[in-house]
Amino acid sequence: MTSRASLPSWQALQKHAVEMKTQHMKDLFSKDANRFNEFSLNSDSFLFDYSKNLITSDTMQKLFTLARDCELEQWREKMFSGERINTTEDRSVLHVALRDRSNTPLIVEGENLTEKVQAALAQIKDFSERIRTGTWKGYSGKRIKDVVNIGVGGSNLGPQMVTEALKHYSDQSVRVHYVSNVDGTQIADILRPLDPENTLFIISSKTFTTTETMTNAQTAMKWLVTSAFDEKAIGKHFVAVSSNKATACEFGIEEENIFDMWDWVGGRFSLWSAIGLPIALDLGFDKFVELLEGAYEVDQHFKTAPLEKNAPVIMALLSLWNCTFLGSQSQAILPYDQPLHKLTAYLQQAEMESNGKSVNWQGDEVDYPTVPSIWGEIGINGQHAFYQYLHQSNNVVPADFIGSVASVTPVKGHHDTLMANFFAQTEALMGGVDEQQVRADLKAKGRNQEYIDKVAPHKVHKGNRPTNTILMDQIEPRSIGSLIALYEHKIFTQGILLQICSFDQWGVELGKGLANNIYDELKSDVIDGKHDSSTQNLINYYKATKAAKS
Repeated sequence: MTSRASLPSWQALQKHAVEMKTQHMKDLFSKDANRFNEFSLNSDSFLFDYSKNLITSDTMQKLFTLARDCELEQWREKMFSGERINTTEDRSVLHVALRDRSNTPLIVEGENLTEKVQAALAQIKDFSERIRTGTWKGYSGKRIKDVVNIGVGGSNLGPQMVTEALKHYSDQSVRVHYVSNVDGTQIADILRPLDPENTLFIISSKTFTTTETMTNAQTAMKWLVTSAFDEKAIGKHFVAVSSNKATACEFGIEEENIFDMWDWVGGRFSLWSAIGLPIALDLGFDKFVELLEGAYEVDQHFKTAPLEKNAPVIMALLSLWNCTFLGSQSQAILPYDQPLHKLTAYLQQAEMESNGKSVNWQGDEVDYPTVPSIWGEIGINGQHAFYQYLHQSNNVVPADFIGSVASVTPVKGHHDTLMANFFAQTEALMGGVDEQQVRADLKAKGRNQEYIDKVAPHKVHKGNRPTNTILMDQIEPRSIGSLIALYEHKIFTQGILLQICSFDQWGVELGKGLANNIYDELKSDVIDGKHDSSTQNLINYYKATKAAKS
């Protein structure tokens, strides 16, 4: 298999990038009054404006040619049909099956996965309704008021991001909390105000062996049993989402309270499965279904729309253009809706864990940049923190601006003020202001020439900073489902374009394995001498200092 860089379409883009670096977006807008109409898409779920990128019609045609040369459409079909495109782990990639609302049978290797998904949804519905109505009782006969989800990574970030985004739709039948950090401070702070008699724990771990998750689970179990004086209480207060039923049962969880996870669903794409149980408990099963429906709408768009009108495809192509061809090394995610304050962290994992790789499908080193680092913050907070960097640094950082037409919490004057900033920032990043204009503005304000000469260079903004704008009608379950699916399919497309495996995470596994070995050293007097001198001396210092303080 040849490198993507050897494709004529790739090489054409490299040559085109040299030409485009001499262009300025402000001039492109001046020359084409129809630019917004050409470079934007309007769906039922969102408006996607990508006109503020350093592109022309020729750029986009070259990118679409590359996508076809990479056989993107064929790979898309392979994913939806259940072929094992996760080649390093020999698995299908079928998170889309979790939200398929058509009820069409999906037969993969002789199994009807649709039936499995429907059975899992029925289990989620039944369980969430029993908890929310108070039918399920704790060990002392009291109803459940608090649910603590214990997981890490995809078993935590997805559900937490969604419940935070949609908390205005919660009726507070139960209060949902999340524990992911093995730092004992987090679980202690969560448990301190709770009553064991009213608390349910969800242990979300595919293997039921993840160290961080199981350490927290053991602490939660001891907290409960200390109150109940009976280990049988575990069965009333613990459920699991796992593929390792045997180990979950050994923990004390009853088999009927274990929700399935399948190896064809990656953790960072799993919130649509029983990993999303906290969402159904917090919002109600009907809102969970609306979330699925929003994602399904985008699935259908991604599956059927031509590449030239396909939002996830265009987002991936623009990321490739900005990072691999124009040289940007990072990308900002900038939500202008407070409910989306966890979105950037969620997308960090989704994109960087998926595509932060340096070898291709064959295991050969790639000879081009892959994906940028993802970072960001709620928009207004960012404006008073790092937007200085976005506007005037030598490093060009493409950014996605995400907002909504209507606030979920309308307070007179606030949302218009928020959105005025939203629109102004993309305009400023695109157009900037040159020194001539700066000098004219300062002169108009009555500044003397000495001041103008001194300050003018510092007030220059070069502009030409690319942004995408995603504008939803309002934050609601359906629109959040659509937004997440939009980025999921972008990530899949990036992987195909870059010829890298998007659905493994070996970089996560290495550190975890080393940590397990070091943990054993911390608990004993053994010094194996296999560490580098820095790590060994840090361990020695930690153990010696801890011993001295004990």
